Amino acid sequence: MAHQSLYRRYRPGRFAELRGQDHVVRVLRNAVREDRVGHAYLFSVPRGTGKTSMARILAKILDCTNPSDGEPCGVCESCKAIEAGTSMDVHELDAASNNGVDAMRDLIAKAALGFPIQLVSGYKG
Repeated sequence: MAHQSLYRRYRPGRFAELRGQDHVVRVLRNAVREDRVGHAYLFSVPRGTGKTSMARILAKILDCTNPSDGEPCGVCESCKAIEAGTSMDVHELDAASNNGVDAMRDLIAKAALGFPIQLVSGYKG
């Protein structure tokens, strides 16, 4: 088995597993439940506060084929693909490692092909 960071191994997969961000979870769950999801969300807080985890869960629930009470099912093909990082509907950008000219060229090329650019964009409601 390949080495995997603890924060990746134990990353929350559902809103219910997140700690310390109850106000944000409540807003996002209600948006999903009431089918009032915005076209994009920007998570901008200090590192280590759950931005990526929150965005991945939101992307998973928006693409899930069998959501339940504002949570992803975790067992459908879409949820499994997002969890594994192989989903064609979700493209995660890490600003720390995607800040060069080549990374921007790749981003522009993917945008021209119609791939989603932002992690939490392109809701297929």
